[in-house]
Amino acid sequence: MRILVAGASGVVGLRLVRLLAAAGHVVTGTTRTTAKTAAIRAAGAAPRVVDAFDARRLGEVVAAARPEVVVHQMTDLPDRIDPDRMTEMTARNARVRIEGTRHLVDAAIRAGARRLVAQSIAWAYVPGPEPHRESDPLDTGAEGNRGVTVGGVAELERLATSVPCLDALVLRFGQLYGPGTWNALASGAVPLHVAAAARATALAVTRGERGVYNVVEDTAGVSNAKARAGLGWDPGVR
Repeated sequence: MRILVAGASGVVGLRLVRLLAAAGHVVTGTTRTTAKTAAIRAAGAAPRVVDAFDARRLGEVVAAARPEVVVHQMTDLPDRIDPDRMTEMTARNARVRIEGTRHLVDAAIRAGARRLVAQSIAWAYVPGPEPHRESDPLDTGAEGNRGVTVGGVAELERLATSVPCLDALVLRFGQLYGPGTWNALASGAVPLHVAAAARATALAVTRGERGVYNVVEDTAGVSNAKARAGLGWDPGVR
């Protein structure tokens, strides 16, 4: 199968590329930075440098890849978190989730892709009874940085799932931990190991009905029953 991974140089993206290449898929991986192309190539994908905000260039890259499946792993997050720059970081990441997603979905449609797998987050629910399920509302009325973040993922999910010709699966990841992330150990109320996130994404390339899936560990106040049943996913995988 031909697969394009947008955001292939990230902590989930590189792991995902390795899994897809090992399964025999033909993978194209995008990155904004030329310096990261070697890592993508070593993981088993053909690297392409493109900025998600450059709609024309992104469309050309996706068209040339001729993907059956497009995977959206694009974010704009630093390797290390700087508390003094949280507002700036949050705004940049939300822009990728809105404008970048719009451009990627448009490019996927024009290229004839039939399936889209997109990364979202599982800690965006309106506070209320737990465990939260996928049908619970997102906290779009939140203020400050949380409001910007939730607004970004809400629009990402809307863009990804509103196109009838794309079989879209949205994976709401927990708070990532493990090698390459901000946290070596589980942190926060909704944890998820980065290796388990990559495995869930690899499974969603070929499994599961269109819709939203919580991808979190069993200890979270969010239900992962749908991902377990629909994707055959195990949160304990490493």
